Amino acid sequence: MRRLCALLPALGLLVNSGVLAQTAYPARPIKMIVPLAAASAVDVAARIVTQKMADNMGQQIVIVNLPGASGLIGAEQVAKAEPDGYTIGGFNDSIMTMVPNLQSNMRWDILRDFEPVSLVATVEWGLVVSNKAPFKTAGELIAAAKAAPAKIDYSSGGPGSPQHLAMAMFATAAGISLTHVPYKGATQAATDIASGQIPVGFQGLGTVAALVRGGQLRLIGVTTEKRLAQFPDVPTVSESGLPGFFFNSWFTIMAPGGTSKEIIARLNYEVLKAVGDAEVRNKLENLGFAVRGSSARELAAMTREQLAKYARVIKDMGLTNE
Repeated sequence: MRRLCALLPALGLLVNSGVLAQTAYPARPIKMIVPLAAASAVDVAARIVTQKMADNMGQQIVIVNLPGASGLIGAEQVAKAEPDGYTIGGFNDSIMTMVPNLQSNMRWDILRDFEPVSLVATVEWGLVVSNKAPFKTAGELIAAAKAAPAKIDYSSGGPGSPQHLAMAMFATAAGISLTHVPYKGATQAATDIASGQIPVGFQGLGTVAALVRGGQLRLIGVTTEKRLAQFPDVPTVSESGLPGFFFNSWFTIMAPGGTSKEIIARLNYEVLKAVGDAEVRNKLENLGFAVRGSSARELAAMTREQLAKYARVIKDMGLTNE
């Protein structure tokens, strides 16, 4: 919070310097493309943050969900949009740094075709199971998988999705074999765990918090270093079966490549102002998000680092997009 407060005054000077006043940006509603299913973690966070941004800016921000092909379709729409600030993207780091390392025929480049705006929040993750599943801890899942290799299914939001990569990393670290069942989005993947069709999966807590609190899903481990205040009785995966295992993902805002520095600065200012609001922070934190905020330059550096990191991880695991 102190860091956000320190960033805002400097950004405010740039935003109010008169450069943007000449263009009266934004003069009409802004469209945010979320290349993920409705009710996914990023979609939920995007709606909370953009509502506050819209209130502060005096212009509507319309969210358009374009899931499919692990986020590639929606991301391409952002990459090809006019760089005028009226089309932006709400992305997770799977779209930015995981899927590009799994695809050989990418039609856009995350470093070339986008302008970073801000890291908004990190999504805290959990290991969830259906009420029909016998596993009560990460350790019990590992033991069952060792007793029956490749016999336990897990769901994901699609090849290269965070759910896919998280479980692949978990299985590799635990020395077990599980069977991947990809869906067309995280929401459907979570729903089929809740219905009992799939026994287990990793999910962003923003997607499944309501299902957990409602008793439709059991949360048996969180992927943070320490237990979460929102779920104090749930152990970490590290303490309950796989020491040293941690995982989270990002919610970021990106703009098309070529968007002016002035518009990027205005959007960054509005993001930081929105996530600095106590009500917004409380909503996000109650859903399992950790509010971050960053400069555009910091997000660019993080993207390059994460891209290189997952290139190594995916190569070492021999992971494919199947």
